[in-house]
Amino acid sequence: MLKKILTILILAVFSGATTAYAQVEFSRGLEQISFVPKGQWITGVSVSFSQSNQKNYQFFIVENISGDAYTFKVSPMLMYCFKDNLCAGGKMAYTRTRTRLDQARFVIDSESDYSMENLYQISHNYSAMACFRNYISLGHSHRFGFFNEVQLQFGGGESKILNGAGDDLTGTFDKSWNMNIGLAPGMVMFLNNYSALEVNVGVLGFNYSHTTSKTDQIYEARRDSKQANFKINLFSITFGVAFYL
Repeated sequence: MLKKILTILILAVFSGATTAYAQVEFSRGLEQISFVPKGQWITGVSVSFSQSNQKNYQFFIVENISGDAYTFKVSPMLMYCFKDNLCAGGKMAYTRTRTRLDQARFVIDSESDYSMENLYQISHNYSAMACFRNYISLGHSHRFGFFNEVQLQFGGGESKILNGAGDDLTGTFDKSWNMNIGLAPGMVMFLNNYSALEVNVGVLGFNYSHTTSKTDQIYEARRDSKQANFKINLFSITFGVAFYL
């Protein structure tokens, strides 16, 4: 019995030593510096405006395009670093879009064409997003680094579409809301101790939206949409300036 006990103890000690040796042998040895220290506030705002005007413009099978459009967007951000390289906070966004098409002609062939005129569309969209960031320094550099951002967004909006004129006028009013869960890695470059340039791109995400429509105050419709994204979306690249206070 004593021999069995001693054998078990020797095996246990040897197993523990082997495990400890394996842990040391396969340690990655990654070192992280305090890239964004605890207690720092991160704030910023992005504002964008775009406008276009067309007169007798031609694009593939669409001819005689005349009209104008603009898009305005403002998005403030506020985050707090509760631990070295770990931050949490939120973003808000408001977007207004207006499109007015005076005329356009769709020409498929010499015998098939379709004309459209007096089309007007305006929309307002708003959203609130909760964010969590994990910063990773690029070696021992305090100027360049990466971050991984987890996003949870809720939003909604309204839009109105009018087509025609006079007795032929018809219109549709939409109300929608959406939810999005996403992963957006990015890169940050500090210009000085307090300001930095940021760029991120959406990689993973799930989006759900619900829309209700009413046409001519008579006809009602509903639409649900679900979308999962597991690839890099080049249309979701975001550039911005942030202040680290």
